[in-house]
Amino acid sequence: MSGLRTTSLYRRVTVTALVVLVAVLVVVGIVVDAVFRAQAEQDVNRVLAGRVQLAQQLARQNVSPPNLLRRVETNGVHGWIALPDGTFVGEPDQIPDTRLKQVKATLTGPARINGAKLTLIADGSVVAGAEQRLRNLLLFTGLAAVVATALALLAGVRLALSPLDAMTRLARSIVSGGRGGRLAPARTNTELGRTAAAFDAALDALEGAEQAARSSEERTRRFVADAAHELRTPITGVQAAAEALLQQQSNTDTVDTVEQLQLLLAREARRAGKLVSDLLELARIDAGAEIAREPVPLLALARSQADRVALLAPAVTVEVTGVDATVLGDADRLTQVLSNLVDNALQAMGGDGTLTVSVAPDGFTVSDTGPGVAEKDRERIFDRLVRLDDARDRRAGGSGLGLAISRGFVRAHGGELRCVEAPGGGAAFVLSGLTPVQTSKPPKRPA
Repeated sequence: MSGLRTTSLYRRVTVTALVVLVAVLVVVGIVVDAVFRAQAEQDVNRVLAGRVQLAQQLARQNVSPPNLLRRVETNGVHGWIALPDGTFVGEPDQIPDTRLKQVKATLTGPARINGAKLTLIADGSVVAGAEQRLRNLLLFTGLAAVVATALALLAGVRLALSPLDAMTRLARSIVSGGRGGRLAPARTNTELGRTAAAFDAALDALEGAEQAARSSEERTRRFVADAAHELRTPITGVQAAAEALLQQQSNTDTVDTVEQLQLLLAREARRAGKLVSDLLELARIDAGAEIAREPVPLLALARSQADRVALLAPAVTVEVTGVDATVLGDADRLTQVLSNLVDNALQAMGGDGTLTVSVAPDGFTVSDTGPGVAEKDRERIFDRLVRLDDARDRRAGGSGLGLAISRGFVRAHGGELRCVEAPGGGAAFVLSGLTPVQTSKPPKRPA
């Protein structure tokens, strides 16, 4: 693909206009010359016809041939008469000139001139001279018009294309680091106006993308730093437990201590594994997680979680309400979201309280009787590795990534997850916007 031709736009417009002007002047000159020549020939023909008519009148009046010829000849017209007896009055041209207009007529009158042959020739020098003067005038006038037009174009085109200079200055300002400048055209229904508007739109998109990239980079740096900090704690615990375990293996009197160290080692390793798993889940979400589109019965998922809570936290009362809804989605991902929300509620309540899962046609709500979440933190709690100021810190999940993962998967389904205040003062996480398949009447019994 060839590159863009970058010849000076001023020069291109000026040269193009001059070429068009010269072409027009040449055509006009040719037309004017042709019209002038045709008109001159008509005038000569009229003069010769008038001279012949005068000669016929004079012949009928019995004017002598020399006097007749003298009166017929005029400026630019001369001729001769061939008398019936073979003599000539006047001097006939011996060398004909194709540029000369010649006319012949037979005279009638008295015997001495009756039947004489009159020849008149129009001298083309007058017409040729006028024609040459006209051509010179057209040439000099055309050259003067071209020069004057060129000077006018140099100033006019520069003025007309000054918006392009403004675009160039703004582009260079953007390249050198300037931001916020815009052309702001007064009219957008012209060529330059549309170009300027498109240029401003491109700058808006560019600066928006740049700002988004910087924000994303800053979030990524913060996330990596937080993730490294979070991983350091369990890894340090694993290292310390492993070193202590190695020191205790030779001492048979410390079996209990060894078991405690083994338990600590397993717990910290599990904690690090959970954090790494969550980080991988977030990476999949950022890369565009693939979501299956199959019918998922939400009420069955809710009851399954109620059964799980009954085993994990017997002191917690679980209620499942709502409709028997089925939505299109990924059963594994929706189960993971619901499990994260239930575990979040259990951590917030400290293993004692009431947990309610209410199923709606397009999602579900998980409510608890825990301390709740302050209004100012209800959006921030979905940030990655969030840390609140009090015991509600546990809302973000064990690794601080559970709610961020849950919202990511919900939005991948086309839905939304938000935190509101529960009727009893706790927290309620509302999942909505899923694609429903069917609904039925709400169940009559709590789980």
